[in-house]
Amino acid sequence: MIAILLAVVLLVVGGIHFYLWKRLVKDTTSTRRARIVGSVAAVVLALVIPATLALSRALPHSQQALVAWPGYLWLALMFYLLVTLALLEIPRLAIRLWQRRRAAAAPVDPDSSDKPDFDPSRRLVLGRSLAATAGVLSASAVGIGVYQAMGAPNLKRVPIRLAKLPASMNGFRIAVVSDIHLGPLLGRAHTERIVRMINGVDADLVAIVGDLVDGSVAELGPAAEPLQDLRGKHGAFFVTGNHEYFSGFQEWVDEVNSLGVRVLRNERVDVLGLDLAGVNDLSGEGVGDGPDFAKALDGRDANRPVVLLAHQPIQAHDAAKHGVDLQLSGHTHGGQMVPFNLLVGLQQPIVAGLGAVDGTQVYVTRGAGFWGPPVRFGAPPDISIVELHGA
Repeated sequence: MIAILLAVVLLVVGGIHFYLWKRLVKDTTSTRRARIVGSVAAVVLALVIPATLALSRALPHSQQALVAWPGYLWLALMFYLLVTLALLEIPRLAIRLWQRRRAAAAPVDPDSSDKPDFDPSRRLVLGRSLAATAGVLSASAVGIGVYQAMGAPNLKRVPIRLAKLPASMNGFRIAVVSDIHLGPLLGRAHTERIVRMINGVDADLVAIVGDLVDGSVAELGPAAEPLQDLRGKHGAFFVTGNHEYFSGFQEWVDEVNSLGVRVLRNERVDVLGLDLAGVNDLSGEGVGDGPDFAKALDGRDANRPVVLLAHQPIQAHDAAKHGVDLQLSGHTHGGQMVPFNLLVGLQQPIVAGLGAVDGTQVYVTRGAGFWGPPVRFGAPPDISIVELHGA
């Protein structure tokens, strides 16, 4: 299975780089030497991506950033070069058709063997112009994306109405953060900034809805340690995300609990007359630790409002069957790099913000970190302050 997956990755990466070589090397070079240099660079860059994916996990944690930074930056730049060059195929075709018609209308020299639509110099100028345009646009997107990804998350105030909310809880504020993704490129300083920002709003409750880490407790325990300083008037809570199941979930459950953040594992607690529930992520099903909505939600008083913490928005389909009033989720990163959000929308019912699934309100935070490329373009990180109000 792994061999098949690797073969598919290599095939896709190879195909993309062949297209980039055609547009950025073949269409822009006029000498054999330049084309050879460009071809070698394309092959090397194609190998960088699978090498990064392999080495960023195989190397000791202290060395992972050395390969992660260049590899993931090239992955982001490759993505935007592919998108911009694909979009530029439309004006490329229009210009080529115009040039062909103009050449066909021009007088033909009977002593020339060139076809009327063949003009190497014009094709070279066109190729270089479009390659330069794609390069500038792609580099700008990546540069802005790095700035947003590495900067402080936005604080978003999100008012939400719950019909069953007790009058005494009107204005109750939940600080929601997800997808912190501690790992090779985000460490202790990232956690400290998030804790500082959440503590600064003096929330009633803190909810961390999964994907805290990309690595083991041995590697990332010190980076997660500042979570012990989180302040919520009624506590801080956590549910597992899919990445916890890639990183030794049981160790992380124990570690997070030891930091004073309660892990809700298919269970619920009472908070001033509101049921706060949490379910495990769908990825836990493969190791016998999946979500159990019945365990978390059955037998409760239907007159009480229930807020569910669940990492993936798609879990709202099950939540709705159990009468959940509001689900708080992450996972999507808001798409992380536009237009990737369009693909995310094919897999999740809500990509970012407030929506509804089968009658249950669902709020999806874009998350405070990133996965893979240290780039967030068109989907800046956020920490959301959900403010509950009665209907």
